[in-house]
Amino acid sequence: MTQPAARSLTADLTDQVALVTGASRGLGRAIALELACNGARVACVARDRGALAETVEAIHAVGGRAAAHACDVKDRNSVEQVVDQVLAQWDRLDILVNNAGINRDTLLPGMRDEDWEEVLTTNLTGTFLFCRAVSRQMMRARYGRIVNIASVSGMIGTAGQTNYAASKAGQIGFARSLSQELAGRKVTVNAVAPGYIESEMTEAMGELVLGEVKKRIPAKRLGTAEEVAAAVLYLVSPAAAYVTGQVLVIDGGMTG
Repeated sequence: MTQPAARSLTADLTDQVALVTGASRGLGRAIALELACNGARVACVARDRGALAETVEAIHAVGGRAAAHACDVKDRNSVEQVVDQVLAQWDRLDILVNNAGINRDTLLPGMRDEDWEEVLTTNLTGTFLFCRAVSRQMMRARYGRIVNIASVSGMIGTAGQTNYAASKAGQIGFARSLSQELAGRKVTVNAVAPGYIESEMTEAMGELVLGEVKKRIPAKRLGTAEEVAAAVLYLVSPAAAYVTGQVLVIDGGMTG
């Protein structure tokens, strides 16, 4: 497989199968591409079939192997069906990256019930459903890597994001607890907590706000999706076999 010259971190994921949720754009797409470029076969999961097809095409363009699976991560039957499909197609599932997530930002007095429920069920319940479904296979295989894409908001809080911060803090606590349950079966569970990353979400903040944000970041810039993907690659690699129950913060020093 021809790997893009810009990639400096590599890992041997040959013949492994990875499932990445929220793979249709942004961080999820970058993570799926990173894993594929290092030899993994990637099951790309999201609701948007059209955007998923673009991710799969990007992976095929670099010589990787991937398949698209439309799925609502909040729906137990849909989640279990996708996991069954992946196992039927590739007969194994070694890596799970829980990246699917949404935000519905507003100050608490004006937050609707549905704003709370939609964020918590997508970000946290979706993580629970996929972890429960894949953990059975990983425990039988006595091997696995699970990474939850959390956020620094789940560690330090952010005004206007009580729902989002709660869901991301939940992903961190979930990873720490599950890591203790699965360590004896050689399955690692970790979380990655990005800070401000270049994305559609940060672009929508506008140049003036972004300028103020960058002043608060010691690195004086936003992170990139590729930098987050590289961190995920390390955590799912054979080199990280003794790393579990940890939170890897990627925020340019913002949280110190």
